[in-house]
Amino acid sequence: MKNLLVTGGCGFIGSNLIRYLFTETDFEGNIINVDKLTYAGNPENLKDIEKEYKDRYTFIQADICDGMKMEHVFNTYPIDSVCHLAAESHVDRSIDDPDSFVTTNIFGTLRLLELARRRKDQIRFFYYVSTDEVFGSASKGESFTEYSPYNPGSPYSASKAAADHLVRAYYNTYKVPTIISNCTNNYGPYQFPEKLIPLAIINAIEEKPIPVYGAGINIRDWLYVIDHCSAIYTIMKGGIIGETYNICGGYEKQNIEVIQSICYNIDVMLDREGGTLSLVTFVKDRPGHDLRYSLCSDKLKNSLGWAPNESFYTGLTKTVLWYINNRDWVENISNGEYRNWIKKHYSL
Repeated sequence: MKNLLVTGGCGFIGSNLIRYLFTETDFEGNIINVDKLTYAGNPENLKDIEKEYKDRYTFIQADICDGMKMEHVFNTYPIDSVCHLAAESHVDRSIDDPDSFVTTNIFGTLRLLELARRRKDQIRFFYYVSTDEVFGSASKGESFTEYSPYNPGSPYSASKAAADHLVRAYYNTYKVPTIISNCTNNYGPYQFPEKLIPLAIINAIEEKPIPVYGAGINIRDWLYVIDHCSAIYTIMKGGIIGETYNICGGYEKQNIEVIQSICYNIDVMLDREGGTLSLVTFVKDRPGHDLRYSLCSDKLKNSLGWAPNESFYTGLTKTVLWYINNRDWVENISNGEYRNWIKKHYSL
């Protein structure tokens, strides 16, 4: 991997992955980070990396749907490997605005696949990062494998499922060297505060109502983002072209259990008298809310020896502490100042 293209590298998982590759692994190549800088993309997530690794890190503001710009990126840097993370990812937003999810998640992936197809002799791999939501809701006791049928339940998961199929089609039809991973819910530093865990943490810190959909009984498997990054790098180095790998943390929790753990951590860390849980406010459930997601990652563990380092509780403790200690980052997101900073430095 001399020139690794990471799409969506200013987002939550992307920025953690880039930091992880530079600081925690034996990766010695260059990283070209392409991000459109939509609302959840923040180049300040990597300002320390940009300074310390300026000879090996390049940021380019571009839309993956813009074929001419992406052609320029592939030609200028010459790209030999791709980790495609860029996506619209919030289910609630997909319900309100499915068009943008179809555009970015499907057509954006198609543009990148076409560029890789025309350069398949120089591309070592095209790694597409997908989600467990493509499989739909799992029944009690069921965990989806890499061979389970797709049954997406939201515009978001449907757009990711479509992209998964495109990636496989380009491997089967054109022999583009693709790899796919489907991952469960991530949490950790730099996650945009619209998702369950960061929203709950920030509201708990600020003693604001903590919204919980329905009765809080929806179940998700949780994976600390750095463990996801280690899985991605493991697959980059040893994954078999054309294969799919499931990545999960092995910690299934009801949403209300997650909130209770967050409230406990806040009470301990901020020396409260156990009152944070009283902030929980149950709100109307969203349409088509899948009850349970569950993956089996035995294939990844058995073939490549990967396993998560963090338990749900150790990862959550680190996450709560990060948000407490990075109030400036949270404040810039909350008041929109990060967007003003981006507008001054980039064309929006």
